[in-house]
Amino acid sequence: MASVEVYRSDHQTDCDERALVLAAVGVPSELVRMDDEFVLLVAEESFVAATTHLKAYGDETVAREPEPSGMRVYPGAWLGAAGYAVILVSVSRFAADDLLGADWFSSGELVPGLWKSGELWRVITALTLHADAAHLVTNIGFGALFGYLTGQLLGPGIAWVSILGAGAVGNLLDALLMPSTHRAIGASTAVFATLGLLAAFSWRQRSTLAAGWPRRWAPLIAAAALLGLLATGGEHTDVLAHLTGILAGMALGLVYGSFSFLQRGGTRAQLLCGAAALAAIVGAWVCALTHP
Repeated sequence: MASVEVYRSDHQTDCDERALVLAAVGVPSELVRMDDEFVLLVAEESFVAATTHLKAYGDETVAREPEPSGMRVYPGAWLGAAGYAVILVSVSRFAADDLLGADWFSSGELVPGLWKSGELWRVITALTLHADAAHLVTNIGFGALFGYLTGQLLGPGIAWVSILGAGAVGNLLDALLMPSTHRAIGASTAVFATLGLLAAFSWRQRSTLAAGWPRRWAPLIAAAALLGLLATGGEHTDVLAHLTGILAGMALGLVYGSFSFLQRGGTRAQLLCGAAALAAIVGAWVCALTHP
C-alpha cells in the first residue's frame, strides 16, 4: 500500500502530536526519519482526511496561543523630561551668575579622589553643570528623548530616580579611574546611563516574548550604534564617563527587566521617586555650596 507524506518537522515531538491527532480520528500513520527530519506518512487513500484534520489542528493551536503581552506604557513621561530640562537650565543659569557668590563649577565639578575627600556629592552636582550652551543643549536634547522613552516604560518618577542613580554611579566609577589632573562636568554620563538602562531593560523584556532574534536584540544593537556615534566624537568628549555611564545603566536595566516589581509602581510610588530624585540634587548642591 502506497504511503504519502502529510507532515515533516525537525522535532519528533511535533510529529508525535500530529500522529495522536490522526489516531484520535481513526487515521493510522507512520513516523519515519528522512534527511535528518521526522516525516509523518499515511496511506494514500487517507491523505485528504489526514491533511484536513491536521490543518484544523494547526489552526486551533494558533488560535489558542496567547498574544505576546506588550510592555506597559506609563502616562506622564513628558513631565520627567520637562523637569530634567528645567533643572539643567536653572543650574546653568545659577552657575553663570555665580549665585550666592559661590563658584558653582569648582564646588560641583567631578574630581578624582572623592573617597579620600568625602565630597561624594560631586557625582550628582557634576551632572548638572555644563561648559557652554552647545554642551547644555546637546545633553538636554538626547537626555530628554531617552528619559522620555524610559519614563514610558518605568514611569516618570522611577525612571528619573534610576537615571540619576545610574549617572551618579557612572560618575563615581569615572572619578575612580580618571587621571589625577582630570576634571569633568556634564549630564552626558546620565544620558548614556539612560541609554544603557533603556536598552538593557527593553532587551530583557523582549527576551521573554515569542519574537525572533532581530526584535530581541534590536535595543542592544541600537545602543551600541549610538554609543559609537555619540560617545567618541569631539575633542573634549569624556569617553570614559560615557562608558561608565552606559555600563551602570545597563546593569540597572538588567535588574529591572528581570523582575516584575516595577509593574506595581503606582502614582504614589512615582511621586515619591520623583521627589527623591529632586531632593538628592538639591541636597547635593547644598553640600557643595556650604562645604568650606
